[in-house]
Amino acid sequence: MSILLVAQVIHTLATIFIWIVIASSLLSFFVSPYHPVRQTLDRIIAPFLDPIRRRIPLMGTVDISPMILILLIWLAEQVLIILLDTLI
Repeated sequence: MSILLVAQVIHTLATIFIWIVIASSLLSFFVSPYHPVRQTLDRIIAPFLDPIRRRIPLMGTVDISPMILILLIWLAEQVLIILLDTLI
């Protein structure tokens, strides 16, 4: 498998995960927490959001943990791609 293909897979997975975080955040405003789609999305991202929520307090009624998670996903993607570039 070429390094460019691995980099593309990393980018694709990171993008999909970011969209899942965005979808879950948006659905939390409009859909009941008991809706099956929302429960599925919450089960996917809760293990990643819970540690952030334990460390970062709420800012009023705003939960910024999804934004922090998106930033961390993007940062991890960039670091992995830079590491792959050094292998070339």
